[in-house]
Amino acid sequence: MVENLQNTVTIVTGASSGIGRAIAKKLAAAGSNVVLVARRRQKLSELADEIEKANGKAWLIEADLTSNDEAIRVVKETIEKFDRLNILVNAAGVMLNGDSIETPVEDWDAMVNINLRGLMYLTKAALPYLKESAQNGNRRVSDVVNISSVAGRFAAAQVAIYSATKFAVTAATEAWRQEYTRQHIRFTVIEPGKTATELFHHRAGEHEAFEKMFGKVEELQAEDIANTVHFIVTSPRRVAINEVVIRPTDQA
Repeated sequence: MVENLQNTVTIVTGASSGIGRAIAKKLAAAGSNVVLVARRRQKLSELADEIEKANGKAWLIEADLTSNDEAIRVVKETIEKFDRLNILVNAAGVMLNGDSIETPVEDWDAMVNINLRGLMYLTKAALPYLKESAQNGNRRVSDVVNISSVAGRFAAAQVAIYSATKFAVTAATEAWRQEYTRQHIRFTVIEPGKTATELFHHRAGEHEAFEKMFGKVEELQAEDIANTVHFIVTSPRRVAINEVVIRPTDQA
């Protein structure tokens, strides 16, 4: 049964905080063995303890996914541990916006490396095992859920490179969907609006700059995105949810 996550294995990146953390908790509560991936080992350990105290199953891998070798290692260790992979959630990301003359190019590189390259590397490494699960596993379907942003649907001043990475994530997800849909690997892109996470605190003044451009809104919570991911991966095999846009009710 697709609706049952018992005995499935899920990799969640960016699991140390925010949306990734909420998704990991939600899917672990639904019965999946969740592999927590991020660079901050202490945060991952705290989350693993929290999940296990709630009778969930979690295993952590400290990794920097901007390295292709590290992405390959994450998948290799997951397969060695569980012998399968059913779901991949790419939630790692960083936002470092600002005036394009003043912003260091290193910040642009960081967004490209984390938001796009890391997602590409891990997806490529995971695809053979997701294909195997879709063909021979009990669920007869696998899922890849990529967390993009409404910034991947429209561009805004001082958000050029962040938007570029998110446009790329949305485009790549759709192309992969077309490539693998008949092999029963479901690709979904989720594009949240403003969500209460660390993303708006990666640089001083980011939160205030957003409010100046778009006004104050009641932010989404990370759990709102996690609930959506749960709905996607537990939908019947015949249902492929390709793209989801989630905005705060009062965000124009």
